[in-house]
Amino acid sequence: MHKGYLALVLHAHLPYVRHPEEDQFLEENWLYEAITETYIPLIQVFEKLLEDKVEFRITMSLTPTLCSMLQDELLQNRYIRHVNKLIELADKEVQRTGYDPKFHGLALMYYRRFVEAKEIFQDKYKRNLVGAFKKFQDIGVLEILASCATHGFLPILSVNPSDAEAQVRVGVDYYRKTFGRDPVGFWLPECGYAPGIDNYLAEAGIKYFFVDSHGIVNAEPEPRYSVYAPLYCPSGVAAFGRDWESSKQVWSSKEGYPGDPDYREYYKDIGHELEYEYIRPYIHPIGFRINTGLKYWRITGNTDHKEPYVPEWAKEKAAIHAGNFMFNREKQIEHVSYHMDRKPMIISPYDAELFGHWWFEGPIWLDFLIRKIAFDQKTVKLATPSDYLREYPANQMAVPSTSTWGYKGYNEVWLEGSNDWIYRHLHVAGERMKELAEKFSGCMEKSKKDLGKRSLDQAARELLLAQASDWPFIMKTGTMVEYAEKRVKLHINRFTRIYEGLMSGAIDKEWLKEVESRDNIFSDMDCARYYMANVGIKT
Repeated sequence: MHKGYLALVLHAHLPYVRHPEEDQFLEENWLYEAITETYIPLIQVFEKLLEDKVEFRITMSLTPTLCSMLQDELLQNRYIRHVNKLIELADKEVQRTGYDPKFHGLALMYYRRFVEAKEIFQDKYKRNLVGAFKKFQDIGVLEILASCATHGFLPILSVNPSDAEAQVRVGVDYYRKTFGRDPVGFWLPECGYAPGIDNYLAEAGIKYFFVDSHGIVNAEPEPRYSVYAPLYCPSGVAAFGRDWESSKQVWSSKEGYPGDPDYREYYKDIGHELEYEYIRPYIHPIGFRINTGLKYWRITGNTDHKEPYVPEWAKEKAAIHAGNFMFNREKQIEHVSYHMDRKPMIISPYDAELFGHWWFEGPIWLDFLIRKIAFDQKTVKLATPSDYLREYPANQMAVPSTSTWGYKGYNEVWLEGSNDWIYRHLHVAGERMKELAEKFSGCMEKSKKDLGKRSLDQAARELLLAQASDWPFIMKTGTMVEYAEKRVKLHINRFTRIYEGLMSGAIDKEWLKEVESRDNIFSDMDCARYYMANVGIKT
């Protein structure tokens, strides 16, 4: 019999990026790349495991912003155009590399991958990848987590309790609408926790969430089982702690598997390497060179010298690394279980986009790992947190400590010199949103066509979009800073214009219609009512 459990947790999230005003918007590529390189490969792994009757259980978040984009007709059409371009480019590469044995096989590999991606997206799932993941949950192999409406960072947003509550409540209700059931688990954006945040989850009916390892280790009182069993917060919601050892083996580009010399090199793409006129139709129309996804080199070493990628070598390494990961978890569980009166639970959460996008071999590694756990050992069993709570409903009560899974483990990434300016605006807008909801509460019951109701709901959407944790994160990391700053200012300015229009009784109908068409997330939800006092969770 197995001696303990392993929970593989994949956090799938992207910020809401949708620009109908421009035909080709650079940042929309984040979604298209993730579809091709992460979400479809994961779907393929799950499908093949089911086909081969391999027993497995995976936990995965699909955030509201990601689900909204995946289900948006405009973005779906643009993805088809995107993947058609990739197929065309890969076909040209097959011809160009015809007499080069080092790269011809790779060009053929990419051509097949892009054709398969289009077939799965368009033909098999009718452009509805959210429906694909819902199918896996309905079958019983996947447990999908709810998350905040726009990935708002709750430890800071909770300065205004109504802001934190709205982030949670909108996210939970969106989950219900999307997946047709109540969520059991919740992904706190950035694993950002501070004592009391669990109360918002409890009110929404959530049973468990995750914190980083030090959130559990530093809990009060001291946890008896460290991170290997959950704690119940005073609210009754269970907190599971990330296992640092298993996380580092996969996360770290230096110590972890993704940095192996035989794996594909992410930072060397033909979009930046080939002759400009040849590659020009496949990069940004104004001439920006961008990644195409066609990468012919392996990591090789720590120098600029790179050798051609050999898929067979990489696949072999993925199998070896999957076996190593499983062996380490076996020994870890054997050791920990000796000191516990229950089976330990190892929580291993990762960004889903690591698998396939950043670490090309990640989905292959995951497939090998699941199969090895199913057939090659009897110590570890894959399970979800809800599985564990059903087996062990009685757990220690304690209050986890303030923590995140960001740099240094606390709030520094989302609150420091590069991004602290945004919060005075977010907090004032949050106070104003609550003011609007209370002052114009009568509008909540009116028709969706009513100008006042539309204005209130759009004000809430603009505030939620401005609160995304992605914007301060981008400002901190120094990538696409101009875009992140523009998004915060844009949504705050739009919110302020609606606020002033409602207070003065002068709403610009045509302008509001245009804004509604651009920022159309949660368009079928009465977003403003989530800011009203004493409103139940269910809509």
